[in-house]
Amino acid sequence: MENFETPNLFPSIGKEVKDEYGRVIGKVAYFGVSPNGRFNTVFIRQNDGRFVKYPLDHVEINDYEVKLLSPIKVRANSLCNEIPLIWRKDQALKELSNKGKIPPDMYQELHDSFEGALNQLKAEAQATIEKISERINSCANEIRELNYALVNLEIEHEIGKIDDNAYQTAFNTIQECFKSVNAEKTELENLKNKLSNILLGEEAKPPEPSETAETAETTEATATTVAETSEETPAPPSSPALPEPPVIVYVKNQEETEG
Repeated sequence: MENFETPNLFPSIGKEVKDEYGRVIGKVAYFGVSPNGRFNTVFIRQNDGRFVKYPLDHVEINDYEVKLLSPIKVRANSLCNEIPLIWRKDQALKELSNKGKIPPDMYQELHDSFEGALNQLKAEAQATIEKISERINSCANEIRELNYALVNLEIEHEIGKIDDNAYQTAFNTIQECFKSVNAEKTELENLKNKLSNILLGEEAKPPEPSETAETAETTEATATTVAETSEETPAPPSSPALPEPPVIVYVKNQEETEG
């Protein structure tokens, strides 16, 4: 691609950077440019003052906003595509060998190559699953802290220590945090389940009706925990109507969190 076809990203310097859930991360500080003039990295000054570099494919930039994609999710989604592809190639190779279309020595060489790549990807997938689990636990802790903050807010408002304006401002802020962290936790749980199924060489299957009902009850119970302290509290974005089958793992993780 010629240099003049490369979009100019420098006007985005100074723009606010948000994550996929609308939380403000920081601001664009600068872009890295390769010797051939291609943009390849973005430098972000985060709200905590740190200066962090990300690959350019980890951000989405348009005229209105800069969105930082989760590095864990980016790699996990990539692995969800790469592992089945290598596996299918190895299976196709085996079928061709069985049909006598490939010499035995060439089959073994290619098979070993595919198997080595597959084992490497599986090891990386396992490490990624562990990172996802850590982040899910962080989300669960954040939800507990938000519930604690919401209960205390209601108490202070009830006894007249906080006026209505301050109460509403704090309440809205906490609810926005609830929506963001619940959305992230749900997506991570689904992605973890999907990657785990692929790692086991299994395709995710639609849940049985009984499993769906159980998941719905558990999800509703989670939403009730958030809503108990105020009738105005919106239900978290997690929902039994999610299209991804991995919602089954959400139940398991929910039990682990509460255990």
